[in-house]
Amino acid sequence: MKRIGITVSAAAVALAVTAGSAHAFCGFYVSGSDKKMFNDATNVVLMRDGTRTVLSMQNDYRGPLEDFAMVVPVPVVLKESEVKTLPRYVFDRIDALGSPRLVEYWEQDPCPQPVDRRRYRMSSPPSMAPSAGMSRDDAVGKKETVKIEAKFDVGEYQVLILSATEAAGLETWLRQNKYKIPAGAEPLLRPYVEAGSKFFVAKVDPKKVKLEDGRAALSPLRFHYDTEEFSLPIRLGMANSSGKQDLIVNIVSPDKRYEVANYKNVVIPTNFDVRPAVKTRFGEFYAALFDKTIEANPGAVVTEYAWTAAPQLGKCDPCPPEIPQDADMMTLGGDIVGGRLAQGHYVLTRLHARYGKSDMKDDLRFRTAKPITGGREVWSKQGLEYAAVPSAQNYFQARYAIRYWWTGPIKCANPQRGVWGGPPDGNHIGVQMAQKTAFAPRGKLQLASVIKRDLWEIGYRRAQQPAPAPTNTKFATPPTTKAMSFGAGMLGALALLGLGTLLANRRKA
Repeated sequence: MKRIGITVSAAAVALAVTAGSAHAFCGFYVSGSDKKMFNDATNVVLMRDGTRTVLSMQNDYRGPLEDFAMVVPVPVVLKESEVKTLPRYVFDRIDALGSPRLVEYWEQDPCPQPVDRRRYRMSSPPSMAPSAGMSRDDAVGKKETVKIEAKFDVGEYQVLILSATEAAGLETWLRQNKYKIPAGAEPLLRPYVEAGSKFFVAKVDPKKVKLEDGRAALSPLRFHYDTEEFSLPIRLGMANSSGKQDLIVNIVSPDKRYEVANYKNVVIPTNFDVRPAVKTRFGEFYAALFDKTIEANPGAVVTEYAWTAAPQLGKCDPCPPEIPQDADMMTLGGDIVGGRLAQGHYVLTRLHARYGKSDMKDDLRFRTAKPITGGREVWSKQGLEYAAVPSAQNYFQARYAIRYWWTGPIKCANPQRGVWGGPPDGNHIGVQMAQKTAFAPRGKLQLASVIKRDLWEIGYRRAQQPAPAPTNTKFATPPTTKAMSFGAGMLGALALLGLGTLLANRRKA
């Protein structure tokens, strides 16, 4: 899969809002050491309105802490006022908001008293928000081919903005300044140099970097720029790949969903029930589902989330424990873009790519896409909605459910089966999110054994093992299934935005 198109350049990437998860790098690492360095995951957040792009990125780095730097192609010469570091928790919240989620439902008492039914009719739980100067390395190897356009410090980074007239000259400059360039970097640099890109070189002071599980906890970087083309550079990052790389791109727009324009787009299968074993292996389950989706759609970029957030409608449904606050959106670029984004109105699109060195021939280039909906607890005569369908607004998410049938006594003449809601004891169970799936175990979980329906969307069949019948009932499946508003508090607003049309289209289908 590709990374976001270079046309936007590194500057554009930094300007975009980054989400927290495993992703591919938008540049490459260089080091003063002979030890190998790898980047297996990158989170990017892009905030886009008109031609203005704000790019924020959080990179996963594994390697020596001796002097190392990030080299990222950008479309323009960045000024010091256009580059800043961000708190990591902002990325964590964006990542959680768009991540695949696992919910649990309990069949309600088939013989309820009216007061009991009201007791379980609940909405989604409230969200909880929770320098030294450059050294002699400044010297330019070849004055006629490389030029230092700007130099400044920000956070733990010592930043240079370089321009180059040939890739070999840039490579020479890096080598003369004692950096060990990854093998095969020069051919990857060449198309950016020929396109007139600048190069954002962020040198890191190892004394200011913390290690978490052997990986460097780098501060997210943000920068912004204006460009007609909306893209993200990903090819340089392949120089540091130790195998497959994951790239999560979160695009924040005032009112539109985005997809890639130069690779195949596919929507992740959503809204199906899974077996209870998934509860303790959700990240592993989702990694297996994602891999099967890519196997059926080679080279595709996967849409995992596209949701309209507004102050009067809420931000999500169901919501993770912590969601982005309005102040977070300002941090990610609302202060630069302004307008509806600064007022808490936005559509968040989450795109996920996973690829090796030979999979991506071009950067990721983006285009607007029509609204879709799916992945909610919405039932019709045809059953629970599945897949993604056209809609008036974007309300799509990767969502999976574990359901527990009623096991208590049934003493009424006309029991109402298949009414789903919260647990019998009334204690709300939180939503589980699949995050950092780039690091989840792969190849150990048999996807077919834990899904409860065939995944028609990708031509994948479940294992042929009958599920146990519900206790105390003659029904293997409910004759009529009704979903309560547990974890679905925002659906009333969606109904006002064209749910009737959606159901009509499903009947035609």
